[in-house]
Amino acid sequence: MNQANTPQPDTASASASGPASGSALPVSPAISTAAALLAEAEPGSLLATVLASLDDDQAQEVISIPLAGKSTIADHMVIASGRSTRQVAAMAQKLAERVKKDGFGHCRIEGLPAADWVLIDAGDVIVHLFRPEVRAFYNLERMWTFNSDAPVAA
Repeated sequence: MNQANTPQPDTASASASGPASGSALPVSPAISTAAALLAEAEPGSLLATVLASLDDDQAQEVISIPLAGKSTIADHMVIASGRSTRQVAAMAQKLAERVKKDGFGHCRIEGLPAADWVLIDAGDVIVHLFRPEVRAFYNLERMWTFNSDAPVAA
């Protein structure tokens, strides 16, 4: 494997005490693009549909956390950021439309009016869309990745 072309993550800022003051999120090898995660998702699955929609809408800092053995609410949790409340709201609406169009049923959406943090319950996949500042404040990645190495990424 050619490591000269592979970017190396900065894991020093991902300490147990949280991100350094002034930074939005700790840099993690698990934070990736939706396209990179999509390559590993089963084609035609709900997770693949979610990741494709987020990739099309230019979501940032996308991670997928497998919930098997942690919770029975869903199979995966996807967390992503948008640059503004307008982008977060648009991503949520387009994601719900795409999930329905691809035959996975109706999504429940919470938080759309404010669009700082939008929760989309697509059944087997739970999606959290944040503005970067709100995502850093709640830090769901840390809460859901306890007792595991890291969220799934490319």
